[in-house]
Amino acid sequence: MSIKDGEDLVQRFGWQDYLVFGLMLGVSAVIGIYYAIPRKKNTQTSSTDEFLMGGRNMGTFPVAMSLIASFMSAITLLGTPAEIYLYGTMYWIIGLSYLLVMPAAAYLYLPIFYKLQLTSAYEYLEKRFNRVVRVLGSATFSIQMSLYMAVVVYAPALALSQVTGISVIVSVSSIFAVCIFYTALGGLKAVMWTDTFQVIIMYGSMIAVCIIGDADVGGPSEVVKRNNDTQRIEFFEFNPNPAIRHSFWSLVIGGYFQWVTIYGVNQSQVQRYLSVPSIKQAQRAIWINLVGLLGLLCICCYTGMVIFTKYYDCDPLSANLVERSEQLFPLFVMDTLGHLPGLPGLFVAGIFSGALSTVSSGLNSLAAIAMEDFVKPFCFPNLSDRAATNVSKALAVLIGLICFGLVFVAAQFGNALEAALSIFGMVGGPLLGVFTLGMFLPWANWIGATAGILSGLVLMFWIGFGSQIAKGQGLLVLRTKPLTTEGCDFLNMTTTEPPSSVFKSLLKGPLGYAPTASQYPDMFDDSFIVSDTLGLYKVSYMWYSTIGCFTVIIVGIIVSFLTGAQDPKKLNPELICPVYKKLYCCFPKKWKEFLRFNVGDEYVLKDDEDEEKMKPFSIPISHVNAAFDNEAESTREKNGYSYDMTKI
Repeated sequence: MSIKDGEDLVQRFGWQDYLVFGLMLGVSAVIGIYYAIPRKKNTQTSSTDEFLMGGRNMGTFPVAMSLIASFMSAITLLGTPAEIYLYGTMYWIIGLSYLLVMPAAAYLYLPIFYKLQLTSAYEYLEKRFNRVVRVLGSATFSIQMSLYMAVVVYAPALALSQVTGISVIVSVSSIFAVCIFYTALGGLKAVMWTDTFQVIIMYGSMIAVCIIGDADVGGPSEVVKRNNDTQRIEFFEFNPNPAIRHSFWSLVIGGYFQWVTIYGVNQSQVQRYLSVPSIKQAQRAIWINLVGLLGLLCICCYTGMVIFTKYYDCDPLSANLVERSEQLFPLFVMDTLGHLPGLPGLFVAGIFSGALSTVSSGLNSLAAIAMEDFVKPFCFPNLSDRAATNVSKALAVLIGLICFGLVFVAAQFGNALEAALSIFGMVGGPLLGVFTLGMFLPWANWIGATAGILSGLVLMFWIGFGSQIAKGQGLLVLRTKPLTTEGCDFLNMTTTEPPSSVFKSLLKGPLGYAPTASQYPDMFDDSFIVSDTLGLYKVSYMWYSTIGCFTVIIVGIIVSFLTGAQDPKKLNPELICPVYKKLYCCFPKKWKEFLRFNVGDEYVLKDDEDEEKMKPFSIPISHVNAAFDNEAESTREKNGYSYDMTKI
């Protein structure tokens, strides 16, 4: 290791690196200005629709890149390599869950949203249940996304500040200033095109660091050898115990529910799906996004192996060179690439691109939620289109300032950062559950949906916060793979005790740090160091979304039947996923008719339904006649409205 202290790190970040970093911020701002310039107006779209939905005429490629960028945050880029460094390669298996998530999102959830052509995904909950459920869902999402944005900005800013010299205040202020600027000026188009630019920066920086770092440590053979010698290479943990943090089952099944929450029903992603002219383009964007996600996962995981190879005999955490696990990657970059002018700046630009893309996506989606779910229904129902556009821009600025303030509130509570990250998983499961309840169980009513989502939130907050409190009290501590400082020639350690500042840091970051089995072998008889803590608190965070989703579904359907189940015959069939047609295509006709549950047979279009808002661009205003008497019959008529089945 060529770096001995933080002073050496900061000195390696030169003016060339600041220039590269500044150029990335400048280009992002210019894109916002470009899309703020008035152009010939498309008479088929309103200015509000243009601002919030990109005029619904975006191309497949920018949408696919934006899907990748929205939740591949800076925490992902810094945290995944640290995860592999500390806990081994088991996390890599989560890539298998992506293969299940994308088909489900593209062919089960997306068609429902696309047929309705909504601006707010939570408008679906009002159409399916009532306004109470809609407001509850959108308020829950708003709190979740605001906290998440604060964390994805603060955590990397703090990590980078101690190894590059860029202060936290400068980092956070730069990110929010640029994001608010181009989001408020250019709307969703600016957000998606800056996402595209930022994804290119992210990939370029990660690939450059990975390739140069791999060559520096001796190549793939040395990487595999060093990691295998310390039992870091593992892919076959099939123990079904839910307390095991990362097992095959928690990563594939739990990972599915965690990620389908994002790609199936999250407002940010749904907005992107509906910004393209056809459902086929949206589905194609999801598949392109899958390739990008898997590629980025592989790069981040392999980089984690490379970092361990670099520091296999001199752990920077134990040596007190860094205080947080997220700082391992920046340390590695400065140590390995610090002598190459501009490359550390490219890396920082890549990390901040991850933060910028997540925040801009969040600002735009929260502005859409605030406008469609709160301002229009409760405050100004008769806003003109121009006024609505201006209010949407003002909301984007206001929400940005609120989230900016939340960053500094979060900075005052060390443990709150890890808790806030867990909130994203805890809240996402119940939200997925209420959408799934509405789309797949036609008997669910609004009382069941309300009881379900409240039950799910209460249970998940109990488990999540209980787990955080147990960790804070030292009752629950994660174990790491073996780490050592034997090769740190700059240390003169006369004790086997880990440095106090490092030992305390196990409660600091999103991944944390724990004493190792080589230091305290008697403490490591399981995946945790546990002392009198409730069993539920030991459940892996990877199961949070699964537990939350099924809690909502089970409670929701039971309460629905107890209070008078919804009659499927009277439901708008556009609100129900025709799973019987998608999954049972080879079943006999009578079976399919039974599994259809007579959805929509007696449905009558309400006079006050906004037909134009429900009209897809490439599909006539539709009403699904629930019978499929003949598979060859492509168009059915009912109540004076036709539904073209070939367009689904």
